[in-house]
Amino acid sequence: MVSEDAAALFRVLSNSDRLDVIRALVEAGPDGMSAGDIGRKIGASPSRTSFHLNALSETGFLQKERQSRNLNYRINFKTIGALITFLMEDCCKGSSELRNCCTMR
Repeated sequence: MVSEDAAALFRVLSNSDRLDVIRALVEAGPDGMSAGDIGRKIGASPSRTSFHLNALSETGFLQKERQSRNLNYRINFKTIGALITFLMEDCCKGSSELRNCCTMR
């Protein structure tokens, strides 16, 4: 990933509602969630939820799938992983001892 691509992804994430969506879908795992469930989870109106889901989908953070009348959203872990790898690939000048600081909670 190049810096310009990473910057575009970070721009999309620079909103607390979108971060809440990402966290909710990471928690939901591979089953994902419906748009309505996401909106309720983050406390957003349907139109606000749709706006944020579209922005996240357009940049590749989310995958969506129609299930009868509903859209189900899932995290695209490849996109999240690529962004994290971009941030971490030169962490601590390659020192595994120092790099542990980045993996501890």
